[in-house]
Amino acid sequence: MQITEPARRIDVIHETDVVVIGSGPGGLAAAIGAARAGVSVALVERFGCFGGNITAVGVEGFAWYRHEKTVDTEGVGREFEVRALADGATTPEPQSDSNALDAERFKLVADKMVLEAGITPMLHRAFAAPIVEDGAVRVIITESKAGREAILAKRVIDATGDADVAYRAGALTCKTPVEEMQAASVMFSMTGVDPRAFSKAVQEDPQTYKDWESGEWTVETTGKEDAMFSPFLRKPFKQAVEAGLIPAHLSTISGTWGAIYDSGDLTYLNLVHLPECDGTDPDSMTQNEIEGRKQAMLAVEALKRFQPGCESAKLRNFGMTIGIRDTRKIQAVYDMTGQDVREQGRFEDSIGIFPEFIDGYGILILPTTGRYFQVPYRTLLPKGIQNLLVAGRATGGDPVSHAATRNMMCCTVTGQGAGVAAALSVKHSCDLDRLDMALLQGELKRQGVRLH
Repeated sequence: MQITEPARRIDVIHETDVVVIGSGPGGLAAAIGAARAGVSVALVERFGCFGGNITAVGVEGFAWYRHEKTVDTEGVGREFEVRALADGATTPEPQSDSNALDAERFKLVADKMVLEAGITPMLHRAFAAPIVEDGAVRVIITESKAGREAILAKRVIDATGDADVAYRAGALTCKTPVEEMQAASVMFSMTGVDPRAFSKAVQEDPQTYKDWESGEWTVETTGKEDAMFSPFLRKPFKQAVEAGLIPAHLSTISGTWGAIYDSGDLTYLNLVHLPECDGTDPDSMTQNEIEGRKQAMLAVEALKRFQPGCESAKLRNFGMTIGIRDTRKIQAVYDMTGQDVREQGRFEDSIGIFPEFIDGYGILILPTTGRYFQVPYRTLLPKGIQNLLVAGRATGGDPVSHAATRNMMCCTVTGQGAGVAAALSVKHSCDLDRLDMALLQGELKRQGVRLH
């Protein structure tokens, strides 16, 4: 059954050069990049904070791939880490040469960066629909406590993670079959942990990336990763299954912890993995949010019973929303390939680099040898629509390339590239697919981005 929604007039509440939908690492970088290129920018976010996967989901390991010989991204993504460190919003990340971001305090870091850049902040507004005229996105409709509102923009950047704007605007997209999607995660943190006892137990029984393998899944590596330390936990949950505390069919509860604080907080617990969770389906999301929290509490009880240092611990918090790794992607002017991310792809329209880091679809390759690939501008350009760029994990590519480009720091590369491109196309009155690459790359270099 269907109903017909009556036509209505919608107030235009804001006009801007560039509007960015979604403020995760990609969207936040896009808005800052565009503003620093000298245009007016609005940043639309459905939650009450900026930061997306960092703050709303609670993924604090922003650069856990980084090691001594890593040739890493440069630009606003690295600035996130530097600014957080300066504001006391980090702690050393246990498996890498990086700093884990404090998800709560990073909300303040993001606020400051948005306001300093002169961006118009528009929190608590969910994207509802685009208005397309003559094959180009002209208007964005949002829904909020204020009802439906319209934002006029000369250029639109889709940083929703699920290509929501592109999909609803009629751009060509593809969606991973639900049975093949990377599992979703309900992130959580604990408090009341004895950090000395916990760390002592980790040191006495160190885990490696090879330990990720189990009867449920295998992990393809290059071999060099197998003996490297990983903050991985499985034994407490195996013991909990044997003791009847966790049902046997939940033998997949295991994973990594992110940081242990002197205060007794154990954060970024990535232990609950939910297969066939469709981040574009609210019913699937509802079911998995509920199931994920249930499994997380089983994990908490298992840690209290079987992990030294956790005997008096308790749940501190869940992430504000479930963490989604994989849904829709655009069909871009250029779709990246597994060959590109495995074999140091090079592109004339590079908007940044990202180290040889692949994490997903059963592959784990860490950038310990200095290898890296370039990210092409064309992977941000959706087919079938104008005035729109896509940033973050919904850019064009195959599954293996997605296992690299979906990572948060790479999302800042596509985000800053999209933001600068959108700004320059406005300033020079040219279509996004006709932008002068020398102009784009010059501004990205001015903003501190490494292109080659």
